[in-house]
Amino acid sequence: MVRKVDLTLVAQPSDFFRELVTGALGRQQIAVQPETEFYLVNLLNQFITTDRLYSTDEQGGVREEPLALMLKEAFEAEPPARTKLFRRVGDVSLYVGGYFQQSLNRKVVDVDYYIDIGGRAYGLVAGATEDNRNVFSELAGKFKHLIDVLAEVSDQTQPRTEKDLLRLYDLWVRTRSDRAAKALKEAGILPNDTIKKDWQ
Repeated sequence: MVRKVDLTLVAQPSDFFRELVTGALGRQQIAVQPETEFYLVNLLNQFITTDRLYSTDEQGGVREEPLALMLKEAFEAEPPARTKLFRRVGDVSLYVGGYFQQSLNRKVVDVDYYIDIGGRAYGLVAGATEDNRNVFSELAGKFKHLIDVLAEVSDQTQPRTEKDLLRLYDLWVRTRSDRAAKALKEAGILPNDTIKKDWQ
């Protein structure tokens, strides 16, 4: 007997990401302008090939560049290259800090680092350009919440293990993320509000 399988075909990755982003924004009750939502969808679509996360050298080779160095390079650049570089810092921070949030717990820098640098970078873009100023201001002002939106998108496209739940709990302890708390509750884990962050 042949089993019938229902398949959902997506013509474009942007259609797939738009559905996930819209759903995550709604569930987390985060209101953004349509242009900002479009920006998030486009960001996910842009980084669907991971080589776009890396810089290229003079010979065309790819290299991973720390955010701090990217930020330094942006501050030292002349306009309009400066604004473009700040935007790249914001984009990489938002994507990595959101989509790869779980893996950051195993690294020297954590999600707070990406939130600080990315939010600041988008704020600098908003202050330096007339084009899409409202979008970049919103990205800067709601950066922490938008990181959670991309993290939820990541959760829906990747399976979760017990290690992931431990990392999620650690993330909640450090950031008090509403998304992390909700995901823990859905997994049957009730976060304890009396636990203090490591740095308090």
